[in-house]
Amino acid sequence: MVENQEKNIVNKVVVITGGSRGIGAEIVKLLAKSGHTVILNYNKSEDCAKSVENEIKNLGHTVDIFKADVSKKEEAETLIEFALNKYGRIDVLINNAGISQTKLFTDITDEDWQNMMNNNLNSAFYCTREAVKNMIHNKQGLIINMSSIWGITGGSMEVHYSTAKAGLIGFTKALAKELGPSNIRANAIAPGIIDTDMCKEYSLEEKEKIKEEIPLERIGTAENIAKCVKWLIEDDYVTGEVISINGGWSI
Repeated sequence: MVENQEKNIVNKVVVITGGSRGIGAEIVKLLAKSGHTVILNYNKSEDCAKSVENEIKNLGHTVDIFKADVSKKEEAETLIEFALNKYGRIDVLINNAGISQTKLFTDITDEDWQNMMNNNLNSAFYCTREAVKNMIHNKQGLIINMSSIWGITGGSMEVHYSTAKAGLIGFTKALAKELGPSNIRANAIAPGIIDTDMCKEYSLEEKEKIKEEIPLERIGTAENIAKCVKWLIEDDYVTGEVISINGGWSI
């Protein structure tokens, strides 16, 4: 009988893309404080990445920051190579990097569409394809893909964003089936409206109207998402799931 190695690794080596701001930064902070070894990937937000790094170091913990545009295959591969060269394994991959754009469907250009797919879907494919080789070899691992409520319900004026996030859900479920026999789990988290920079595109009036549609009558926080990530790492029997964290908005 093959021993469950995942249980035996208390300190996880975690790679998270798009970890310098918002939900990603909150995940990095919580996991580092919990004793995990975290590699924070960023692309453009170097100052934010260094700020997160300093905050964690001031608390007596460590984190690596690594610049890479994971929407590009070659740069995604360098991120995974960095983690493997330094730590010899990847226990958890969190595909969090992404962009958003609000635009009428008829106004979406070819460039808009491709940019959305590259950043929100292809990046997860590139990083996962490289990381999973090590996970299969080690017979353990966890992949967490950051989807969205719009990946489940669809979002008006966000057709390309909704499509990419829905793609992540199919990606997650298929991976869970294929990689389960290798003791590798794959799950997706589908946040609703969360109080981050992405939320700033809504006016105060729009936010109040959204709150009225949410049964809990409030906007979520990045901490809500980070706690779910921590739980998924600690549990070993959840796979193929899409966890909706939206205050009941999708009911």
